[in-house]
Amino acid sequence: MKISDHVLERVEGQKEKIGELLLKHTQLTEEQLGEALEVQRETGSLIGEILLRKNYIHPHDVIKVMCHQINIPYTLDLKVDDIDPNVTLAIPINYAKNHEIIPILETENSVTVAMTDPFNFDPLNDLQEIFKKELKIIVAPPLKIQDAINRVYEKASRNLVDTLEDEFDESLDLDGPIDILDAGADEAPVIRFVNSILFRAVKEGASDIHIEPYEKETVYRFRINGIMTEILRQPLKTHSAVSARIKVMAKLDIAEKRLPQDGRIQIKMAGKDVDIRLSTVPVQTGERIVMRVLEKSSKVLRLEDLGFHGRTLEAMDDLVKRKHGVLYVSGPTGSGKTTTLFACLDRINSPDKMIITVEDPVEYEIPGVSQIQVNHKIDLSFARALRSIVRQDPDVIMVGETRDLETAQMAIEASLTGHFVLSTIHTNDASSAPNRLIDMGVQPFLIASSLVGVMAQRLIQTLCTACKVPHEITKEEMEDVDIDSIPDDATIFKAEGCPKCNYRGYDSRTTVSELLLITDAIRPLILKKSDAASVKKVAIAEGMTTLRQDCLYKVFKGITSVDEMVRVISEDESDSMEE
Repeated sequence: MKISDHVLERVEGQKEKIGELLLKHTQLTEEQLGEALEVQRETGSLIGEILLRKNYIHPHDVIKVMCHQINIPYTLDLKVDDIDPNVTLAIPINYAKNHEIIPILETENSVTVAMTDPFNFDPLNDLQEIFKKELKIIVAPPLKIQDAINRVYEKASRNLVDTLEDEFDESLDLDGPIDILDAGADEAPVIRFVNSILFRAVKEGASDIHIEPYEKETVYRFRINGIMTEILRQPLKTHSAVSARIKVMAKLDIAEKRLPQDGRIQIKMAGKDVDIRLSTVPVQTGERIVMRVLEKSSKVLRLEDLGFHGRTLEAMDDLVKRKHGVLYVSGPTGSGKTTTLFACLDRINSPDKMIITVEDPVEYEIPGVSQIQVNHKIDLSFARALRSIVRQDPDVIMVGETRDLETAQMAIEASLTGHFVLSTIHTNDASSAPNRLIDMGVQPFLIASSLVGVMAQRLIQTLCTACKVPHEITKEEMEDVDIDSIPDDATIFKAEGCPKCNYRGYDSRTTVSELLLITDAIRPLILKKSDAASVKKVAIAEGMTTLRQDCLYKVFKGITSVDEMVRVISEDESDSMEE
């Protein structure tokens, strides 16, 4: 344990009693104290610092003395067997170990915590925020605290395993959304456990929940800001109860464990509607479960809020006001394509425009927009819905995804008959979209005459504003991002980590993008079926900002870090974009 300077200074502030207290409460002898006082007179150093340097006292002896001085209870006997394991459930074990702190008793009005350093205020502030109750402090030596943490958390895990095995309730009436915060103490433990996983996922902003059974354990992971994060491990014997509970919530067949199943769970949390898309796949050790978490909201972000700026934002403003044509947003799964499409729709949504969408699923509900959800069970596909939409006299059509020739052709035909069509497509960059359509079977002359633009994008993590720290970029990092110098007005930061961002160093995400405009110089290249590199070269000459350049802009503005840029835009992808 390392004693901070502020603790030593507080001890020194009590110097008229410090010798007496150290002699009384530690193994310090009068001879050792006299020697330290002599050194203090010669050097002016703090008495506690001298005693520590000479190994006459243990670091925690200083804390013990301070506790006696300011009347904080100090104990060598933490009654671990009397600690209720449930009180520790809100605190991850790694956090407890790192800060040497553990809650030991919770009452209606207060929580008692045992810790090694009562002057370490950061974890106390965190626990105050978690429990919303008065904190009472007990101080104990580090070895006692670590032992208590290990034993109590092991007991908590064992209790959870036992109760999950013993209790499972399949008779719940699950018609309508489930209010997961309404589960009382009398609910079966497996119900409370699954609810706690869902609650934590929504609270932490996870987009996906992965439950993965392995040989001996089940691993629970969240995807937060696009990054997979392990949150929990449980013995494999708990998995069948958890899997069955989740399948009951999704109205799936709990007896069928040999075939993949897809379902949907609707829950309410603090008045919010949350839609969960469930997929189960049989693996050797059980059923692997993935849940996509969609917080249903009528709030649509503006393009500016999503990270679009400068010439790209101005060009998007012009494009979405077109009377006809096709605008594609491209990128991998989870890159925010649908959110961008809805920001575009919000830009033009007005009483004088008829807007119809076909989606899978409907993620945002927008007043004034007619929204159709794909239903494969009744063969309501994108193409079939689009065929009907055209006969509804719309001005603007949004198609959730162009994944086949039929959908692509119908979107192009709709644009040629006076409709503005927005859709998404899976390509690595904007310049690859025309060739992707050609590969589907669309004639190049139809693409050249209907396509007005392609927006390629990625989502990149933004630095936590509470803890990001200035960073001097190294030569190796400049090579990683392929630059020779940085602008004079650039401010580069790196991730640090704090309680506000759960020690990740990042607190949100923003968009990096490139917009390919189909100009008179680009159309001949499409007609000739030119490769993506040739299209990219001409577009850059005409002023297109590439994904890499937009990412660099956000690094220089202190919005994201060099490490995050390297993670999101790999060298291979970056090289192909710059060719």
